[in-house]
Amino acid sequence: MALQRERRLYSLLGLLLLLAVLYLNWFPGRDPAAKLKLPVPWLQPRMSFAGRDGTHFVDAATAAPLYFNGWNSYWLLSSRNPALVSEMLRRGRRMGLAVCRTWAFADGGPGALQISPGRFSEAVFQELDYVIYEARRNHIRLILCLVNNLNNFGGKAQYVKWAQAAGANMTNSTDSFFYHPIIKGYYRDYVKAILTRRNSYSGIRYCDEPAIFAWELMNEPRCVSNSSAPHVQAWIKEMAAYVKSLDTNHLVAVGIEGFYGTGMVERLGFNPGDWASSLCSDFIQNSAVKHIDFASVHAYPDSWLPKASMEDKIRYLSSWVDSHLNDSAHILKKPVLFSEVGYMQQHVDSNSTADRDVLLKVVYDKIYNSARKLQAGGGALIWQLMVEGTHMYRDNFSLVARDHPSTYKLIMEHSCRLQMLYKKEGDPGWQCSVPP
Repeated sequence: MALQRERRLYSLLGLLLLLAVLYLNWFPGRDPAAKLKLPVPWLQPRMSFAGRDGTHFVDAATAAPLYFNGWNSYWLLSSRNPALVSEMLRRGRRMGLAVCRTWAFADGGPGALQISPGRFSEAVFQELDYVIYEARRNHIRLILCLVNNLNNFGGKAQYVKWAQAAGANMTNSTDSFFYHPIIKGYYRDYVKAILTRRNSYSGIRYCDEPAIFAWELMNEPRCVSNSSAPHVQAWIKEMAAYVKSLDTNHLVAVGIEGFYGTGMVERLGFNPGDWASSLCSDFIQNSAVKHIDFASVHAYPDSWLPKASMEDKIRYLSSWVDSHLNDSAHILKKPVLFSEVGYMQQHVDSNSTADRDVLLKVVYDKIYNSARKLQAGGGALIWQLMVEGTHMYRDNFSLVARDHPSTYKLIMEHSCRLQMLYKKEGDPGWQCSVPP
């Protein structure tokens, strides 16, 4: 009898522990530090990896085509505010957005993730853990970018400073990021630390986490000297192969803007200006690298063509998108993601915002037509979405979607029509409520 009572007691205690874990994981507090740090990967929502089949993305488990609507919120890690992270991911999901692109870096300076080469802040790493954990809870996949070309949040300039402080003999040019062996070693070490990290909330290593859609080598790689272009190409080959050596589950992209280089004379007319071919990137050459799974393109007609009329911007944007869709399908034979699509949001009233939505609609319509035909245009990610309380990360292209009804409606309608194509049963956690 005593043994039976003891067994019943243990069973009851086990049940109570299970209920506690379920409560704390499915009804988290606003502060992630207040949650129970007991990794329970088997309690995570089911999600499969994203893969690639020729020129389109697929669900790796079912081989179903993936064409998606998405967005950028680069500030998720930097906000250091789990409530804002959760709210942004929830709002994205309510709009039917399935992929979010964000930074997985903060190099040097206050609040850094990487304090110095190979030295990390565990507290900040746990913030990144939370971003990934919450993304999966909201059925969102993340594109995680690994370093910045710009100086914001450290960027490649910080890597150069670290190498100089370590006694490396180099110029002050940030182009050395792409070829100096010490700096390349710093970057490889960072990549390894990120990809092998075990999430403190889920217990899942990043390289095994299906909520990560892809790794992006760098945000908008550029050089000061056009003679550095071969170094950029070699760096892409080396680092893409290195990522794949550590992680065969996830897709890899470069993070380029889509400009055509001087080696593609017949394509230079698609660039927004002569300046674009002098930045060391080349859409076709960079994207054709063996271990790069898909091409990426950015689109900023307002800032690239500041003096053009709206009609000229629409005409240019249409040509820009068509060119990259065709090159991806017929030359690269890979999917292409329009990973930043931005147009001016600041200092405009609601009527002019509605007028400017036509730029986003140009891209959306071409993505939809590509999806209808099972072609290379995999998706578009608006730059960028915010929530209240994130004004410090705002730029001229940022918006709180619900404050712009015409844009909100456009995003929702595009999410709905993509869902109707290949997921008529609806995505987990979201069902289109807009009539087709």
